[in-house]
Amino acid sequence: MHANRLLTEFLPAPSCAKSDIVRRFLTWVQSADTGARAQGASALARAYLYSDLPPAIRAEAALAMTALLDDPSILVRQALAEALCRAREAPRTLILLLATGDSEAAAAVLQHSPVLTEADLIDYVASGNAAAQTAIARRPILPPRAKAALAETGQFDAVRALIENLATDCPAEVLGRIFDRFGDDPSLREALLERPALPAALRARIAVAAAKDLGVEASQWMAPERAERVAREARDQAICTIASLCRPGERAELTRALRAAGALTPALLLRSLLGGERTLFAHALAELSRQPLPRVAAFMLEPRGEGFAALARRAGVRSGVLSAFRAALAAVKTHAGEPGDGLKLPLVKKVIDECEELDDPALAKVLALLWRFAAEAAKAEAAHFAREAAASASSGRLPLVLEFSPVNDDSGHAPKLTADFGWPPTGAAMLELAAPAANSGDDKAPRVELPPELVARLEDAA
Repeated sequence: MHANRLLTEFLPAPSCAKSDIVRRFLTWVQSADTGARAQGASALARAYLYSDLPPAIRAEAALAMTALLDDPSILVRQALAEALCRAREAPRTLILLLATGDSEAAAAVLQHSPVLTEADLIDYVASGNAAAQTAIARRPILPPRAKAALAETGQFDAVRALIENLATDCPAEVLGRIFDRFGDDPSLREALLERPALPAALRARIAVAAAKDLGVEASQWMAPERAERVAREARDQAICTIASLCRPGERAELTRALRAAGALTPALLLRSLLGGERTLFAHALAELSRQPLPRVAAFMLEPRGEGFAALARRAGVRSGVLSAFRAALAAVKTHAGEPGDGLKLPLVKKVIDECEELDDPALAKVLALLWRFAAEAAKAEAAHFAREAAASASSGRLPLVLEFSPVNDDSGHAPKLTADFGWPPTGAAMLELAAPAANSGDDKAPRVELPPELVARLEDAA
């Protein structure tokens, strides 16, 4: 229906002269109920935007809409805001007046109106009104300076809305400033991690903050030293994963962020090397020694040379740790494997063997660390093996009955372990450990049967 016809529906005399339409509308508003006034305000706004009104009537319509801002019902202002908030042709003065309110009408205009300029948005951010800031943060297109203003002065709800607004791009500087102000809040850190292409340096800072929280929480049920170590190792694991996945251009900034956070430790660098990753170590030496990266990379090619030793000393590496770094770099050169999937047990074992051969008391703490790495790598390797074994036998069936033959201490009566898991196929040789025949009437273990309910559930799962 044409907007002019919508407007005349709310007038007492539909046949009124067109030149009087706005004035008669204002007269009618004085006695109409709230719902009718809201509908009339919406119709008037749409008539202004989409009808071919003469200039004089168009100007009067703008004045009438401005007068409606004093209506006692918020519904009237909301109706105006909803009709005008996405229109470029909306009167600028009216949009500014709607935006200064503290209602949902203001939020609609602040979130959507293309009439508002970057300077307008910055001014509303500076007002400190959390609702206004949040509405601005949800705009699908937000000017750069408005984002910076939100990051610098926005309240928590507003910056959280900005982070969650995936329709607008946020520079690393904006996200970093938000983290500086609110990084202690776990929910905000989670929201940051949901953003695509989050800079590696910021991911590492989030990992450091999360590990700090983990240490505090763990200290409530374990010794503080143990809790601190658990948190530190969890942090280093996360950082190594971040380093292995980050883009080449991000590694220098990542290294600087780690150094500033106090996380660029020998344990982290050794863990990274023993995961097959040399790049983080190279950038760390370049950052700590203030030497160009190509020069550092050249020295790393000969880890047992004096040039590398001098470089490491300049970077602050102690002599005890230097031996471990040398062994790790030498092992990485000969190890065939892709970095990024955690500690590699063959690398760890090589470094342990070399450090133990040195028989140096200064390596005691390093060896203790290396053995913890070995245990972690062995556990990961065992878990991987178990997953592969389960996947390869996923079509097999669990045995309904487990039978145990006589058990005693006589080596001639070793237990007989038999099981049919439905694999290998019928006719293939079965894996079986059997003992010579013995008197079976004595000292037998009881026959063990799985409960029928469990068997049914297992079969359903298979």
